[in-house]
Amino acid sequence: MRLLLLALVPAIGLVFSFGPAPAEQGDGFVPMFNGKDLTGWVNVNGAPETWYVKDGMIITTGKPTGYLRTEKQYENFIAEFEWMHVPPKPMAVGNSGFFVWADPIPAVGTGYTRGIEVQVLVNLLYKDKATGAATATSHGDIFSIWGAKCTPDRPHPQGSERCLPSEDRCKGANEWNHYKVVANDGAIKLHVNGKEVSGVSKCNPRKGYLGLEAEGSECRFKNLKIKELPSTNPKPNEIADVAKPFKQMYTGLDLRGWKASEEHKKHYKVRDWGISYDGKCTAADPHLWTEKEYGNFEMVVEWRLPKKSAGGSGILLRGSNKAEVAINSKTPGMKAGAWNRMRILMKDNHVTVYLNNKEILSSEAAPGLPKQGRIGLEHLGDPIDFGNLFIRELSKDE
Repeated sequence: MRLLLLALVPAIGLVFSFGPAPAEQGDGFVPMFNGKDLTGWVNVNGAPETWYVKDGMIITTGKPTGYLRTEKQYENFIAEFEWMHVPPKPMAVGNSGFFVWADPIPAVGTGYTRGIEVQVLVNLLYKDKATGAATATSHGDIFSIWGAKCTPDRPHPQGSERCLPSEDRCKGANEWNHYKVVANDGAIKLHVNGKEVSGVSKCNPRKGYLGLEAEGSECRFKNLKIKELPSTNPKPNEIADVAKPFKQMYTGLDLRGWKASEEHKKHYKVRDWGISYDGKCTAADPHLWTEKEYGNFEMVVEWRLPKKSAGGSGILLRGSNKAEVAINSKTPGMKAGAWNRMRILMKDNHVTVYLNNKEILSSEAAPGLPKQGRIGLEHLGDPIDFGNLFIRELSKDE
């Protein structure tokens, strides 16, 4: 049986947890971090070791690229924190960011989220080759990313949605910097080491999750606190997607969680937030299977075929290589040579599939499947890239 299906999930994310509210300080601020562990935060798409706590700091190794987000959404607020890059060499570039009004899982085709980024960067300055004008700096830029929108307080020299800072107030590597981020009614103002230097307005989304970015090198954060401000009633289309309890299926560093032999590892190559398969695995079972078995589930997976590919692959269901969500160049709604996001809903023995936000299969029967089984990335002898793999197990009443 070969099922032709696929899908996009509205960006959604991982787990909720409820506990005592953080103690409010006399100035109305509450801690965003307890100094001991990552309670209140979600490791969206990093390995377990990508984010850790040490000596009252949240530290990222920077690898793989991705982000750590808050469990709750915020609308209007004042947030303060300190950050320091610890690159391998004194003048090496250190890159990270503070995401504002972010979605709970990454945007299509990237390990990062849709939202507004407050730049956390040292030792880098981009200039326009023709004019010599700065186009991106280490000093406190604010800009929209991956489908979000904003208007910079000062026009960018190349017309992009990016506000460059009025002056350089950032310190270098291995030194602490202080940021104050004031977000209110779709506008963001950034204070670097005590002075406002940049801002944007007319942001969309203007309510969502807050995040810390992993982008290649070690960065440390401490003294994170926030004070929420009164709501200004955003419209539904101005609010980031709401999290569901998705869990990542892939660490971005290796094939932990997958039944991968040495032969599999030669051909299913780890590519940061994605897996690149060359189609040449010669193992007795060349498919790549999860170690865990699943019953009813909702899965998000992205895939990209070569632009002129005539081949394909598929997502194998419950341990069977006879029931699959087929991926090929004739899949309706696919984008050739580009990333496509699929959402697969497996309930009992029926499958619903969405591709790039459009339903292409509605509760199709898949008789004869076991109640539980592994999920597989199918080998058909063709190259394909996979990325952003997330899954959540359905409750009995879903």
